[in-house]
Amino acid sequence: MASFVLQVPNSLRSFTVSASSNPNGAPPGGSGSGRGGGGGPVILELPLDNIRRPLMRTRANDPNKVQELMDSIKEIGLQVPIDVLEVDGIYYGFSGCHRYEAHQRLGLPTIRCKIRRGTKETLRHHLR
Repeated sequence: MASFVLQVPNSLRSFTVSASSNPNGAPPGGSGSGRGGGGGPVILELPLDNIRRPLMRTRANDPNKVQELMDSIKEIGLQVPIDVLEVDGIYYGFSGCHRYEAHQRLGLPTIRCKIRRGTKETLRHHLR
């Protein structure tokens, strides 16, 4: 498995990264356009208001960590997208709480997300 770092200008709103073992570079099982094929996660810039945070009130964020992230995001941008689950077109965030709050406090309208599709059963599992 290969690892890499992808730096993208902040002006780029969305993009998809895929890898293939097929010689022609096509994803397995089809032509590979769009998000309908059940492939791996997709990286998108989403409005903060479009992400539901059902567990947000379970614990308080460390204010020092949030401030450090705010300083870092102002200087070099968000380096690691938050993980988001998409179920029936609705986005749910269960991790990245400090990064999410840092974006809110900075007044940034969007955040980079690694989105994976899930079922209602997957959502119920996360809510347990």
